Amino acid sequence: MAGRPDQETEDGVLTTTKRRLQRPPLYHVVMHNDDYTTQELVIDILCTIFHHNEAAATHVMLTIHNRGKGIAGTYARDIAESKVAQATDYARAKGAPLKLTLEPQG
Repeated sequence: MAGRPDQETEDGVLTTTKRRLQRPPLYHVVMHNDDYTTQELVIDILCTIFHHNEAAATHVMLTIHNRGKGIAGTYARDIAESKVAQATDYARAKGAPLKLTLEPQG
């Protein structure tokens, strides 16, 4: 039985070793404030790409506006990188220099 984690010890006892899968580390997608990207575009991106409802998107947008940055979402690294690329492309298509970065959670 290839691939089984069972092992027989010297005294003939069959032991089972279970492997625990670890969750991948998560990353925050952070949106940064700038003087050119409109608040409406930020809300649009938060709703369209990050799937926030309008109230949550408005809350995140105000956090970005008041604190200089805010968390758009938290994802596994590959998904977070994809979201950054999608949001950046969307903002550039609208003529906005929106900056997004990744930060490890925790």
